[in-house]
Amino acid sequence: MSHEQSEQYDVLIVGGGAAGLSAALVLSRALRRVVVIDAGSPRNAPAAHMHGYLSREGQPPAELLDIGRSEVRGYGGTIVSGTVTTLDGDLESGFGVVLADGRQLSGRRVLVTTGLRDVLPSVPGISERWGRDVLHCPYCHGWEVRDQPVGVLGGTPEAVQHAQLVRQWCPDVVIFTHGDALTSEQRMQLTARHIRIVDGPVRRLIITDDEISGVQLETGQVVRRNAIFVRPRFAANSDLLSSIGCACTEDGWVRTNDVSGTSVPGVWAAGNAVNPRAQVITAAGEGSTAAIAINNDLVIDDIRRAARDLV
Repeated sequence: MSHEQSEQYDVLIVGGGAAGLSAALVLSRALRRVVVIDAGSPRNAPAAHMHGYLSREGQPPAELLDIGRSEVRGYGGTIVSGTVTTLDGDLESGFGVVLADGRQLSGRRVLVTTGLRDVLPSVPGISERWGRDVLHCPYCHGWEVRDQPVGVLGGTPEAVQHAQLVRQWCPDVVIFTHGDALTSEQRMQLTARHIRIVDGPVRRLIITDDEISGVQLETGQVVRRNAIFVRPRFAANSDLLSSIGCACTEDGWVRTNDVSGTSVPGVWAAGNAVNPRAQVITAAGEGSTAAIAINNDLVIDDIRRAARDLV
C-alpha cells in the first residue's frame, strides 16, 4: 500500500464502539488528527438498554454511540463508515488501512477496537432471543429479571458457576445440563443453594406472545422459565491484529500491556477485541487509557522529528 497516496491522520482507530469513540474524543481534544472507521455492527446492537454505566443507566446503546460520534466530530475528529480489510505498516514508515470499498487511509499510530463475536449454542430460539430474554451478563440484566423464574443453559465449562452467580438475583433458578456431566460436588453445591438441576439435552426454547415461556427438552418435557442465561463462546475480531504480527496469549487473545499497547510498536488494542469481559463502561475507560498512551507516544515522536529537522 502506498501511504503517500492515502488520506493522512495522526491516529487510525478501527472500530466505532465505546472504546474507539472514547479514544477518539481524548485524542481529538488533544488536537490530533483522528479518524474512526466504523463497520456499524456493534456487539450490543440487539440490546434495548445498557446498564452499569454511571450517568447513562438504561440508555439505548445506539443512543450512546450517536452522542459519542457527535462529540468526536465536535472536536474535529472524522468518522468514516466502512469495513477495514487490510492493516499494514510499521512505526517508521507509518500504518495504512484499506477499506472494503477500496478507500485507503494512513496514520502514524493505530488503535484497534473491533470487539468480539458471541458464538451461541445451536439451540432453536437462542440466537433469535439474544439480548432480549436470552441473556449473558447478570450484572447487565440480572436486575431486570430479578425474582423471576430463570434458567441457565449448560454445555460450557462455566455454566455451573454462572448458575451460582445468577442465583444472586433469582431464587428460582434451573440449570439445564444439556449434556454436561456434573460432579457430585457441583450437584451438592447447586442443591445447597436451591438451584434445580434438569438433566438431558435441550430441544428448543418455547416462545409465546414474543416472550420466552419455557424450555423444551428432547423428551418433550417443558420447563416454564421467563428468561435464559447462557455463556457463549467469545471470538475476538482480531484478524487485523494477527495479520500485523501482534503476539497472543496462550488462550489465543492478543496480548496487551497496562495501557493497551500490543507487541507491535505503534499498534494499540482496547475493548472486547482483547478483553472479553469488558462491559461498555470498561471499554470506554480502556479507550481513554489507550488514547493518552498514544498521544504520549506521539509527543515523543514529535520531539524526535523536531530535533532531526534541526540537524
